[in-house]
Amino acid sequence: MRVAICDDNIDELSRISSLLEDYRIECNSSITYEAFHSATELLETIKYRNFDLFILDIIMPNISGMEAAKEIRLLDSETPIIFLSSSREFAVESYRVNAEDYVLKPARKDEIFHVINKQFTKFMQEESYITLKIENGIIKIPFSKIVYIEVINRRVQFNLSNTDTKEAYGYLADYEKLLLSKPFFYKPHRSYLVNLNHVSQLDKNGFTTIIGKTVPVARDAFAKAKTAYMKYLLLPNERLDNI
Repeated sequence: MRVAICDDNIDELSRISSLLEDYRIECNSSITYEAFHSATELLETIKYRNFDLFILDIIMPNISGMEAAKEIRLLDSETPIIFLSSSREFAVESYRVNAEDYVLKPARKDEIFHVINKQFTKFMQEESYITLKIENGIIKIPFSKIVYIEVINRRVQFNLSNTDTKEAYGYLADYEKLLLSKPFFYKPHRSYLVNLNHVSQLDKNGFTTIIGKTVPVARDAFAKAKTAYMKYLLLPNERLDNI
């Protein structure tokens, strides 16, 4: 996983880079990282080089981290962005560019390890996929692209992160054993499976997903769903080990 770090403060840039190096060594991870002292430098670089994660300071001269994120989103709607800031005032605005995390400075080691683990878990999912027999043939869908699955009669609908839907004939039971073997899938209702990596909120209405759809929770299963979601949020190392 290739990480781009951008901060105009040299000391902070060096500190975050050092934490990523600690993560690489302590977690025996294959991540690489590159540091940028300005958003201008970063935006020029991404014209010819790809990254799998952006870590951006928000308050920077000339082009702010938020403005840089908007430029990134014009080219790339999916690569995760993590913001660093000494203030909470930009937290709401960060959702407008679909940011994954918002970390207050000075970021602690455990915070950085947590968010990197979370993104590395998603990145590793790209190597795994499910094979579906659809009307026009056979397709492979990466687990990371599946937001939720819904069964309607004998049609199993796979709803994807790009808002596309793939449909296969059969029953939910045909797929749930494989999907539930992954720690990020959860079955909140007899007719649904949801990928917790694509959940932004859980409330009485169900799991709110990043594509704006809500996956319902069975009436008598909310407490269990809440426990499962909290475990997912709080135990990133366990999720990583199980992939």
